[in-house]
Amino acid sequence: MEDKQTISAKAADGAHADIYGEDGAVLSSFLAQIGAAIADRDTLTLKHEVDHLHQSELGDLIEALHPEQRRALVELLGADFDFSALTEVDEAIRMEIVDHLPNAQIAQAVQELDSDDAVYILEDLEKEDQDEILSQLPFTERIRLRRSLDYPEETAGRRMQTEFVAVPPFWTIGQTIDYMREDKNLPERFSQIFVIDPTFKLLGAIDLDQILRTRRTVKVGEIMHETRHAIPATMDQEEAAREFEQYDLLSAAVVDENEHLVGVLTIDDVVDVIQQEAEEDLLRMGGVGDEELSDSIFSTSRSRVPWLLINLLTAFLAASVISLFDRTIEHIVALAVLMPIVAGMGGNAGSQTMTVTVRALATRDLDIYNAGRIIRREMGVGFINGIVFAILIGIVAAAWFHDRNLGGIIAAAMIINMFVAALAGILIPLLLDRFKIDPAVASAVFVTTVTDVVGFFAFLGLATWWFAVP
Repeated sequence: MEDKQTISAKAADGAHADIYGEDGAVLSSFLAQIGAAIADRDTLTLKHEVDHLHQSELGDLIEALHPEQRRALVELLGADFDFSALTEVDEAIRMEIVDHLPNAQIAQAVQELDSDDAVYILEDLEKEDQDEILSQLPFTERIRLRRSLDYPEETAGRRMQTEFVAVPPFWTIGQTIDYMREDKNLPERFSQIFVIDPTFKLLGAIDLDQILRTRRTVKVGEIMHETRHAIPATMDQEEAAREFEQYDLLSAAVVDENEHLVGVLTIDDVVDVIQQEAEEDLLRMGGVGDEELSDSIFSTSRSRVPWLLINLLTAFLAASVISLFDRTIEHIVALAVLMPIVAGMGGNAGSQTMTVTVRALATRDLDIYNAGRIIRREMGVGFINGIVFAILIGIVAAAWFHDRNLGGIIAAAMIINMFVAALAGILIPLLLDRFKIDPAVASAVFVTTVTDVVGFFAFLGLATWWFAVP
């Protein structure tokens, strides 16, 4: 995907200055100019400034404006507003804008969009609004969009584009080229032509470069190749993206359960899927779900509370372990100063292993065949790192409190907890994945609990035994 600077440099008329600053954010001067035009309801200036913006640039502009300015911008631009820009903004902002538009205007706008962009806008609307908008569309387009919306969320069927080029195998290359030149309803961009039988069953495909190298009299069926990577419409979008990555695809046919061609998945949509899935995994590992920057204070707070509550419960578990050794802490106050170090280092080490493991599971780099080797590697890493930091913290603790015994105890506890942290960091995600629980969501809280409990128990338990505290 092109970066913002490149996209802006390719503006159609070349007269518009770059709207981004060095930090990649929309320039405050440009925002002020747009804001002034909105305040003055200066439609001509507004259209002149945004007319040649790429849809991603317009999306960034919309996100940077105040809520009331966003709605006013769409209202003032009217039919000139590029609705594809709404696919580039956060869901909360998109819904905020769409909710203030009449369904008739949305229906008119989606007719100008590619089907995948239209579905992206329609899928978050209430069922009643969807039906009303679809009822105002031409029959063919209504059927196409309804079919995509009927597929489950985050599947290839939802992300596919229903505009594609398909021809029968008995056509000649000349007929195919003439068809592409004359038909006005073909997609604007495509890299493959699909070959189908009369029932729309997928037979094969031809790349455009192959067509250009073939004589006009040759039949399509003679040069077509099998589409070995046709994607089922019900396939999860992350799985589909993995197919693109593994086989270096630019586009792929999407087929239904009867292998009938229903759409095409293109690389630009797959790039968005990859980014979306990566963001989701990152957010879930932090326990914040599908939160977006544009969400309200209440919705953000509500999405974070459940995992904070779980963390609170696990914190009580760690606290209960500490309470078992309250007499030891009363006799040796230094333990209260040092014990957070053991738990904290274990937690960080466990998080490192967990992050690598969750990512490896997501990319299918970690499986039953190499799991044993990876587990042994992490055990070795945990043991070596435990020794390294045991020596460091042991020397510091002994010098700080003038007690070599205390230094030895915390060093031993550090080795134990770093080793256990490495094991927990890989075994917990593997176990969760085994039981079909998303390891990106649930691993962090369990790994942290294990390292806290083991760290406190090892350190305080060893101190109680060594100093023979009654």
